[in-house]
Amino acid sequence: MDEDMATLRPSAPRAASSAAATAAAAAAAAAAAAAAAPGSPGGGVTQLAPRALPELVLGDAHALRTGVLTASCADSAGIIGSVTSFLHFHGSNILDCRTHSLEDGTFCMRVEFSLPEGWMPTVREAFKAMVADPYGMQHAIRWEEERKRVLVLASKEDHALHEVLWGVQRGDLKCDVTAVISNHENLRVTTEALGVPFTHVPVPKGEAGAKAESERQILEAVKELDVNLVVLARYMQILSADFLANIGVPVINIHHSFLPSFVGANPYAQAHSRGVRLVGATAHYVTPVLDEGPIIDQDVTHVDSRMSVAEFRQAGRSVESRVLGRAVRWHCEDRVFVVGQRTLVFT
Repeated sequence: MDEDMATLRPSAPRAASSAAATAAAAAAAAAAAAAAAPGSPGGGVTQLAPRALPELVLGDAHALRTGVLTASCADSAGIIGSVTSFLHFHGSNILDCRTHSLEDGTFCMRVEFSLPEGWMPTVREAFKAMVADPYGMQHAIRWEEERKRVLVLASKEDHALHEVLWGVQRGDLKCDVTAVISNHENLRVTTEALGVPFTHVPVPKGEAGAKAESERQILEAVKELDVNLVVLARYMQILSADFLANIGVPVINIHHSFLPSFVGANPYAQAHSRGVRLVGATAHYVTPVLDEGPIIDQDVTHVDSRMSVAEFRQAGRSVESRVLGRAVRWHCEDRVFVVGQRTLVFT
């Protein structure tokens, strides 16, 4: 399939205008589709890739870019063929395609494809009308390099925050951290040293209305910064149901995997005293039910009786950082599908 579609890549003379080139390309693709239809002269799959299309070059302003399409709907016959044929006839080359049908009958799909830059508006509009609406799909189409805007909430511990900030610095996380909000001042220096704004929003214990006021300020920041995701990097405050109902974006949390066995303070000390042999972490989307949202990723590491409580905590911090980093990366790359109380992740 990809070898045939490779002939669709534009290369050579420049078109007079992007509008004319787009129209000509669409006409050529439609003609190729008609020629390949059953019963037409010369019809056959081998003619789906029109040989004349490379002559319809779009120039440097319309170089190939990578797009990402995600879609989910009720499973039925022909979905994969409809999506891939649509992309093919609209000048795309499929680079990666992941699909899966869940037991409840939900079909999920993620496709990476190359496309001339100027064709994206046409592809978005046509895909909705020709594929998404007929199948009742929830879908999104974007350029791969479009970065999500992330707000991080943290408290005193720095390992989870460092994983996100340094992940962005290294280029491992395709997102931009717009700000860090914390109920303590401890992480200001670390945050601002990397050029990220830091805001202290205290939540004094026992002070009436303090929690509601802190959540009001966070909601205001989410709106003003136009963020797409909130990450709880060991933010030691329980978010209210009202806050979650109004935030309007996904929230990812990280915590140790001892729950519900060792709740409350000092879970690693509790685990150490009980002779636990594995410590782990869970990253999940936040829901009003505490620590029971759809799981994105989990991991564990071995510990033994020779280790101290401090070494248990060190092992726990390490695995928490890894799990949070993967969860944020997969979300920002649109690899996570939430289906009811579970997720499907195309890693």
